[in-house]
Amino acid sequence: MNTYLTTEQLAERIQYNPRTIRNELVDSCLLEGRHYIRPFSRRKILFIWETIEQDMLSQASDTIAMAYEPEEV
Repeated sequence: MNTYLTTEQLAERIQYNPRTIRNELVDSCLLEGRHYIRPFSRRKILFIWETIEQDMLSQASDTIAMAYEPEEV
């Protein structure tokens, strides 16, 4: 079962300003249909927390793995 969050709730969880989420992340990093939906009306956005969290963690683990890759001698 998915957890749906408002912009303000998502901002609280990921420590971003709600305006930054709306103006910079929506449709660039966060994609409609994958990371958020617009139920009933076109104005309200509900974010799908599990998908966002999964993508954040996968990007973080990719970055960490590359940062600590040993050099060949």
